Amino acid sequence: MVGVSSSSPRLRIFLIAQLTSPLAQFDPLVAFGFFAVQSSNAFTVFSEKKGTLRTPMTSSSLSSPHSHRGSLIPRPAPAASMAFARREHGPPRPALLFLLSILPLLVLFTFSSAAAPPTAASPAALHNNNWAVLVCTSRFWFNYRHMANTLSLYRTVKRLGIPDERIILMLADDMACNPRNNYPAQVFNNENHQLNLYGDNVEVDYRGYEVTVENFLRVLTGRHESSVPRSKRLLSDEGSHILLYMTGHGGDEFLKFQDNEELQSHDLADAVKQMKEKHRFKELLIMVDTCQAATLFSQLQSPGVLAIGSSKKGENSYSHHLDSDIGVSVVDRFTFHTLAFFEKLNMYSNASLNSLFNSYDPSMLLSTAYYRMDLYERALNKVPVTNFFGSVMKTIHTDSAYTGFLAAREVETPLSMRNNILGAAMLQNEASTRRSNIEKMKEAQLRSDGWTVILLQGKNSDTVVMYGLGAMGVLLAISTWLSM
Repeated sequence: MVGVSSSSPRLRIFLIAQLTSPLAQFDPLVAFGFFAVQSSNAFTVFSEKKGTLRTPMTSSSLSSPHSHRGSLIPRPAPAASMAFARREHGPPRPALLFLLSILPLLVLFTFSSAAAPPTAASPAALHNNNWAVLVCTSRFWFNYRHMANTLSLYRTVKRLGIPDERIILMLADDMACNPRNNYPAQVFNNENHQLNLYGDNVEVDYRGYEVTVENFLRVLTGRHESSVPRSKRLLSDEGSHILLYMTGHGGDEFLKFQDNEELQSHDLADAVKQMKEKHRFKELLIMVDTCQAATLFSQLQSPGVLAIGSSKKGENSYSHHLDSDIGVSVVDRFTFHTLAFFEKLNMYSNASLNSLFNSYDPSMLLSTAYYRMDLYERALNKVPVTNFFGSVMKTIHTDSAYTGFLAAREVETPLSMRNNILGAAMLQNEASTRRSNIEKMKEAQLRSDGWTVILLQGKNSDTVVMYGLGAMGVLLAISTWLSM
């Protein structure tokens, strides 16, 4: 059996690896560089020729009786010995080539680790917009009241400031054009017929057989096909408050759609979970007017969700009154008392959610309204109802009374024109606030990369790029010269 001398490159590399492994636990980059240099030096005195390793011979090594396999290695010629000597004392080309090849990688790791900012939790998003998803799940003429319920909430949220482009309206049937309707193209929620809910400014996003469980879940989760227009999408974000109102026929942990399919409680919980994971809302209010409504949100587990149902498990939800001219009930009790509460308010009111919930009298509803508040962090007496049912307005605190920028022209400017100007200014202010928030979010995402921080801190990123390309060119030229 033939031994291996200490001059063997394999043994030297093995010993170098053993010495480097403890260092790698503290600083992998330094250990990697040390291993690369020492390994390259181990191969510097060797050259490959026809698969045989040759080492420079000395007279002592040939004459020593303990030399290993010395007779098998031919003595090099004098010229070759001089070449090997010059190469041994000259610059170690393999080491330089190897170091030059790994130099960009070392620089990249060093700068990335030094420039990467410490990870920190992103601040909570500000409440900057409101959305409403209003769903009527029932078909057929005898379910007239469910469509009236949905259109009544649609009118209320629009009156309180939520624009049409932030309302998703889903109506499973068109009662206004039903041949049984004695008032064509009109829908009422009261027997006095003073308020037509189906006016000229109603924008229905999903109508008839488009109202399905699949489309409803797609609206919530945002998983639409590419052909679906923006007007049918819930384009909310992590700063959105969403009102989800549903009415129809339901039971223990389900809500019927079109009388041929059902939305299960776990389907709703899964959709809300996806919305939370995809940052599609900041807070969500679910309001359900159906029999055993409280069971529909029994599976919810996502934080920031507040739910209210018109009845508990085992209870029915009843209609309010019958319209003899139309021949069917025109509104449900829970929705009727909800509308009665909001008719006293405007977009500037400070009524809280607690006052809304306390307004439901079980003797008037003939059922018990149920609230799910364990997932909601804020106190209900400090949350205005307009946080879900109204618009988002920016409040400016001043030391004195605000007179407005039109005070000088108050006498000569008509009231309607002043309202239009103020409304346009409010919309423009809201749009600029949203743009600034989006720009801050994008900048925060960009700054999460260490190289991006370096480029953003420089006055001219093109200069940094040119210096990098120039350094790469110099390294390439040196490596080419050394390899010749």
